[in-house]
Amino acid sequence: MRIVIVGFGTVGQNLARIIQSKEKQLLKEFGFHPRVVAVADRSGVMIDTKGLDLERALTVKRMKGSVAQDPELGRPGVDAKEVIEGVEAEVVIELTPTNVTDGEPGLSHIKTALRSQRHVITTNKAPLAIAMPSLMEMASYNKVLLRFSGTVGGGTPILDLAKKCFNGNKIASLRGILNGTTNHVLTKMTDSNASMDEALKEAQASGYAEADPSYDIDGVDTACKLVILANCVMGRESSIRDVKIEGIRKVSFEKLEKARGKNSQVKLIGSIGDEIRVRPEPIPRNHPLCVRGTLNAVSFKTELMGEVTVVGKGAGGVETASAVLRDIVDVRRTLAK
Repeated sequence: MRIVIVGFGTVGQNLARIIQSKEKQLLKEFGFHPRVVAVADRSGVMIDTKGLDLERALTVKRMKGSVAQDPELGRPGVDAKEVIEGVEAEVVIELTPTNVTDGEPGLSHIKTALRSQRHVITTNKAPLAIAMPSLMEMASYNKVLLRFSGTVGGGTPILDLAKKCFNGNKIASLRGILNGTTNHVLTKMTDSNASMDEALKEAQASGYAEADPSYDIDGVDTACKLVILANCVMGRESSIRDVKIEGIRKVSFEKLEKARGKNSQVKLIGSIGDEIRVRPEPIPRNHPLCVRGTLNAVSFKTELMGEVTVVGKGAGGVETASAVLRDIVDVRRTLAK
């Protein structure tokens, strides 16, 4: 399996390390050897059609800031789309940052890969939140696979559980905590009486929040994940324009105290029912959704099994990269059938 990695930040670098460490296991258990033939970042690309030395790519990235600075294999200024179209590969892994304004550059990367009849694995929520139905149709038309386990739940297989374990059992609705940053912030505010600014600074210092946490705090990240769940799990064609969004910026001490008085905690809840929405809600402390810290939790209301809740770690470099590995194996298994 020849692979092109587009985006070589935290997730991409963790993926490279995982592929290195799992190489023998993948060959033994699943009968294939993933061979990364190109890596692209913002400054250019690094290409070796025989297969890159991933340790070399990681070292160049760490020492020089871009894989394109490799003296022999680097190509500064080369656009990722050129590599997707021009380098022979079976799979393109798209790991660029989320941009909900227009989905770029990830949206163009994915479209280019699908048109070039490459299977696509992505952790980029924005292209799916903006254009998921059309991307799924494009993948089907070109007879290729589009996988995105890492977009929801990071290391917790929320999508896999919903798609593979509820066969024949309709999911009527769902609600959950889908953003670890806001959950951490609200937990800190509740436990320590910290202000939102204080809780955010602590989350940033601990690596749980980005320098600009707007997507998290304003509920946009949760909204993107709801769109993916709606399309993928519930067969409900939608985009982020269909989501009613309210973040946690207006959560006050009074609201937290009122919830505490009722033995509840305020959480940022994403839900899909009659409507798709994100908003802060009080959750009883004894409810399975009332998880602490950076944990994610989703409760599925099913036709035959009642309510089923899955709890686990949210996004993180290693966790999200592990989801990409799951998708790589899934692509291999699907193609081998």
